[in-house]
Amino acid sequence: MTTDPLIRLFTDENRVRVFAAVALGAGTPEEVVRAAGVPVKETALALLKLREQGVVAAGDEGRLAVAYEQFRQAAREGRETAAQGAGNPGSGDADTDLVLRTFVRDGRRLVRLPAQWTRKKLVLKYIAEQTFEPGVEYPERTVDEKLRGWCEDGDIDHVTLRRYLVDLEHLRRSAGIYRRVA
Repeated sequence: MTTDPLIRLFTDENRVRVFAAVALGAGTPEEVVRAAGVPVKETALALLKLREQGVVAAGDEGRLAVAYEQFRQAAREGRETAAQGAGNPGSGDADTDLVLRTFVRDGRRLVRLPAQWTRKKLVLKYIAEQTFEPGVEYPERTVDEKLRGWCEDGDIDHVTLRRYLVDLEHLRRSAGIYRRVA
């Protein structure tokens, strides 16, 4: 089950209340009715829908239980979709992708630089790799133009961004010409 159907499943208040009762330990339909405060017919319908979608199942000794694996699977699928989605950066490493999605929008716009140094270095490396070809020489004006695009609507200016890229040796500068280190 992907994340969207899972979210839609919980748009009905009765289903949420019934699910909560099961999550809190109600193991039979009668216990769910008492704990959720939902009429018998609505409880039966909610349990039917929750079972059909696989988020509630018969557990030990036939008692109702939350199928936590469904939620884990939906979370994994959501992470994979987000990493691949709509111009967002994706490295294949979940932690790196999370950092990039947090600080980079549409794959080409810096929201802000992270405060944590290791994350900051990761974001700056990504910007250098996405913006400059290794070995190609760029005059300062071109570097500034390319970096301005990253800084639109962000907290950082292109000059600061350029300084970080040079300081971290993602770019080398010589006589006003910049070159990305391979």
